[in-house]
Amino acid sequence: MNRLCTYCGANSGRKPEYLAAANTLGKTLADRGIGLVYGGGNIGMMGTIADAAVRNGGEAIGIIPHDLLKKETPYEGLSDLVVVDSMHERKAMMAKFSDGFAALPGGLGTLEELFEVWTWAQLGFHRKPCALLNVAGYFDPLIAFLDGMVSEGFVKEQHRSMLIVEEDVDNLIDKLEAYVPPEVPKWLNGEGL
Repeated sequence: MNRLCTYCGANSGRKPEYLAAANTLGKTLADRGIGLVYGGGNIGMMGTIADAAVRNGGEAIGIIPHDLLKKETPYEGLSDLVVVDSMHERKAMMAKFSDGFAALPGGLGTLEELFEVWTWAQLGFHRKPCALLNVAGYFDPLIAFLDGMVSEGFVKEQHRSMLIVEEDVDNLIDKLEAYVPPEVPKWLNGEGL
């Protein structure tokens, strides 16, 4: 894995474990020679992970739309800051530059970005791993919901298992690097259940 795309909050959240995990992930990526691709911001979880990567000699690429530049200040010291025209272009470029994707605690944008790349993987548009770094149980309710989608027949178990869930940063990266995508086609209209 050359670069990992991370999705996480522009806020810090209420638990100190969230920022600690972002810091650990940024440092670990740098230590392992894996570049960071992220949304470009300098605050909250995003700013913390970028700062940790840069401080430890790692590559950090930020991708931000013009409209967000009016509201957010990019992190200074990035290896590269790419300014694009839209959120759609931002997400496509983040995907293009990355070999895998990991979500840390965050809000609506974090989930939207993760679910989009996971859906692309499910449909066979790419074969890159997708993951949750489940810091302090943040994603426990989401994980239970996803498992319920399987039991209700809306998601195949093979597609659910495409999403790596890990609580430890080193284990997360090991699993991302070892990921082998399943050979399970997406079904339509209930076929293949």
